Amino acid sequence: MQHPVRNFNPHLSVDCVVFGFDGEQLKVLLIERPGSVQKSDRNKRYKLPGDLIFKMENLESAAQRVLHQLTGLENIFLRQFSVFGKPDRIPEGDDLNWLEHSTGVDINRVVTTAYYSLIRIDKSKTAKELLHNASWHNVNALPALAFDHNSIIEKGLECLRMAIRFEPICFELLPGRFTVRQIQILYEVILGQQLDNRNFRKKLLKACYIEKLDEKQSGVAHKPANYYKFNKKKYIESRKDLLYYNF
Repeated sequence: MQHPVRNFNPHLSVDCVVFGFDGEQLKVLLIERPGSVQKSDRNKRYKLPGDLIFKMENLESAAQRVLHQLTGLENIFLRQFSVFGKPDRIPEGDDLNWLEHSTGVDINRVVTTAYYSLIRIDKSKTAKELLHNASWHNVNALPALAFDHNSIIEKGLECLRMAIRFEPICFELLPGRFTVRQIQILYEVILGQQLDNRNFRKKLLKACYIEKLDEKQSGVAHKPANYYKFNKKKYIESRKDLLYYNF
């Protein structure tokens, strides 16, 4: 996005790895760079949603602004996971030319703070995404991206894989009601491995915050599965009595 005049810091930015789940694949939201990308460099026309920060803006507010402008959503799950500051992360050539053209200032180095966000694809605002030339891409089949954004996504996925082993944050990617099979598929695509059906079901349903609904699937060829929901209030209550020690 081009900003002819604004009060921003040209050396600090935020980038957002927006994960979504379509029922089969884990996806990442990418935007297409307008303007100076050369036709010969088509493979790097995509980038992560991100922006330089305003001088009086904190980092998380900048990330929330970027996501709201792109998806139209507020109160999105957002977590900072790393900082990327290698001197050569913005290479000479098309990447640097595009950045200087879009900001209107000379750029010699930008340190970016990376966040990952979890949203339901069906809740994101398609009109806003199209306005910013945004599209969903399979996390396992990404094109070569601008700057160091492939590395940022790899690190974000690594942190997400670690987090879902200890926190039920993956429910941010699911509809309000889901089957055991749906949540298992989500865990499998995030972790990149198959899970034993019986063990997964047993562990999942032991959790007090996974509540069975008085509803089943309809219009399916197989035996209809029960629907469940995630009770966030019960989850928070269940964690209050847990203590962790390093001895």
